[in-house]
Amino acid sequence: MKILVASLLAGTLALGLGARADASAHAQKAAPHAHDHGHAKHATEPAVFVKGTLVDHHGMTLYTFDPDVAESGKSVCNDGCIAAWPALVAPKDAKKTGDFSVITRDDGSHQWAWKGKPLYLWVQDKKAGDVTGDNFNKVWHIVKQH
Repeated sequence: MKILVASLLAGTLALGLGARADASAHAQKAAPHAHDHGHAKHATEPAVFVKGTLVDHHGMTLYTFDPDVAESGKSVCNDGCIAAWPALVAPKDAKKTGDFSVITRDDGSHQWAWKGKPLYLWVQDKKAGDVTGDNFNKVWHIVKQH
């Protein structure tokens, strides 16, 4: 399993490294959104379904990663992986709300999860509604409303 995860992460890195500069810009774009959750907007859920796809409050598509184990409270997407697939950051004081929960990442930061699976953005999605990461390496998937 570790070899499979390492192989999948290597593939993600190989395709995502070109987007490293974009990751920084995307993270900066997402940062105000993350801080908004600590204030009045925290009363709302951290993401919503639009046309059947889970998106953040900027309309950016959210993804899950197959190697993450639901309800484990952990993410296996770290280092170069998280540069290409930024976490949907949760404020320190975030609490479970509905199907949304909060995990603590290896670096101590907090990340929103949907039904126990950590949520991520994809740096190659450039505008609201983009879904270019869906089925990427057959391990990244949009969250669909059922």
